[in-house]
Amino acid sequence: ERGDRTVAAFNAEMLDKLEARLGANADGAAAIADLRRLLELASVSRAGPYLVLDAHLARGLSYYTGPIFEIRSDDFNGSLGGGGRYDDLIGMFMKESVPACGFSLGVERILVLLAERGIDLGQASAADVLVTMFGDETAVDALRLARDLRIAGLRVDVYTDQDKLGKQFKYADQRGIGFVAVLGPGEVEQGVVALKNMRSGEQVNVPLAEAATHLQGLLSG
Repeated sequence: ERGDRTVAAFNAEMLDKLEARLGANADGAAAIADLRRLLELASVSRAGPYLVLDAHLARGLSYYTGPIFEIRSDDFNGSLGGGGRYDDLIGMFMKESVPACGFSLGVERILVLLAERGIDLGQASAADVLVTMFGDETAVDALRLARDLRIAGLRVDVYTDQDKLGKQFKYADQRGIGFVAVLGPGEVEQGVVALKNMRSGEQVNVPLAEAATHLQGLLSG
């Protein structure tokens, strides 16, 4: 039970307890470091306040190679989904190492919750903007930008791999995403984001604090 503690305080306390118990073991120390980094990245996303570390959580399958998780709601008695990291599973069939993380959803349970809350899913459509991913040094900044754009009401996709910028533009083009937010080390240092219009090819630098307003203007124009 978390009591009156915030999620962040509870998670930090749990990590400290785990480190005191398992930190002397190399595998244990590496796993705890991974969890700290995962929670650090998540802390700047809208999901951050809802991620609660549970050291007692266990899943029945033996192929997980990293963190496991379950999706829960206070309005539903039971899990809405679950999964984790399983780097070796795909490699069993492809004969090569393939990083992988995934989960399954209880679709019927989710539909029941949505119906109870009167939520209409409507029709799926392309995201308004893709936020690029350069590397570990800018990952937190990219996730923070995505969070702020979503809070402003924009539909945001985040490129999940550290890849060449050309491939990220191609990804956006294939999915019909009209704008790409380029946030590399140079942009972070200057406090700006480069917004590229995928239809016209025009690219402009905009202060990070004005990115959402600028995109909203472009989308409504």
